[in-house]
Amino acid sequence: MRDLTIPNRFTMSPMNRNASPNGVPGDDMAQFYLRRVEGEFGLIFTGGIAIDHPAASGVYVDRPCQVPLLHTPESKAGWKHVVDAVHGGGGKIIAQLWHLGVMRLPGTGYYPDAPSSRPSGIYGPTTQPSFVDPEMAARLNVPGPELTDAEILELIDAYARSAGHAIEVGFDGVEVHGAQGYLPDAFMWDATNVRTDRWGGNRAERTRFAAEVVRAIRRTIGDKPLFFRFSQWKHQDVDAMIAPTPADLEEILTPLVAAGVDVFDAGHFYIDRPMYAGSPLNLAGWAKKLTGLPAMAVGAVGLSAGQHDPEKHGPPEAINNLAPVIASVARGEYDLVGVARTSLNDPAFPHKIRSGEPLVPWNGARPTHGVGS
Repeated sequence: MRDLTIPNRFTMSPMNRNASPNGVPGDDMAQFYLRRVEGEFGLIFTGGIAIDHPAASGVYVDRPCQVPLLHTPESKAGWKHVVDAVHGGGGKIIAQLWHLGVMRLPGTGYYPDAPSSRPSGIYGPTTQPSFVDPEMAARLNVPGPELTDAEILELIDAYARSAGHAIEVGFDGVEVHGAQGYLPDAFMWDATNVRTDRWGGNRAERTRFAAEVVRAIRRTIGDKPLFFRFSQWKHQDVDAMIAPTPADLEEILTPLVAAGVDVFDAGHFYIDRPMYAGSPLNLAGWAKKLTGLPAMAVGAVGLSAGQHDPEKHGPPEAINNLAPVIASVARGEYDLVGVARTSLNDPAFPHKIRSGEPLVPWNGARPTHGVGS
């Protein structure tokens, strides 16, 4: 991937850790990622790092804000220590750039006086199956101001500045978190973007903000790889579909390719389930088919149940469910295998798969908990 070569196709998928007091990642974060490198994950993605914008971080779940930053001297030093530890162990690491957008509770975070950034001032649906509990959804579902054109341009600049900071401290590339209802996704989703200016309209037009973010980052980072994470589902609506058909998906992805994306990171609940009827391809497979670019697939790797299913079926079990994944990679459907909750549960998952050692039983690890093994 441009100037990046990795030893295998297993990645530690990006997950928001919320474990950096005052926005500064500590040595516990460095050791946390280093354990995954030692466990033979070929590429590490950080959880969301708030971009250099006052409304990027805040409260979106019922816990204090400890989202990492990357624009203060202290946070830069903290991330340099993390990156040096990963590189010292022979690993590679990508910084995921994050803005909460409509998911930020106004009045929270490191800059509580900053208004939250919402494309159209609205939160989105509150009656659909959701990862947001009803009380928090009610607090978030308060109309606010629509972003002005000048504010949108400043947000794009903030993404570019943050990408520059990431390369400055030694990250091997960057990823834009454009999924799950966060800021770029809120522009792409018609439930949160009802604008009638150049930042709204049809699917391609609603993708303009994300494409301009990518374009600005590409100008900043040069030949470093640029990943883009996207998903159909949103925190407000786990059944949402921003692209009900492959043609719709092509309308969204094409402007991002032209802007400079290198790899698509496709968020899906099950890696081995098809995205559209009539084809075995998952969301990552469709991204690669439609764009020709490498793609990363994710979804319940090493687990018997997807992220939204445990309430229906009970806790998942740790399993080796890689046979269909290996077959899909061999067919060239996608290129990288993102391992999320399993990487929290078992830092040496790739090593154990390769060596045949028993897997660690599921212990309830979740992405938004504090740093742990």
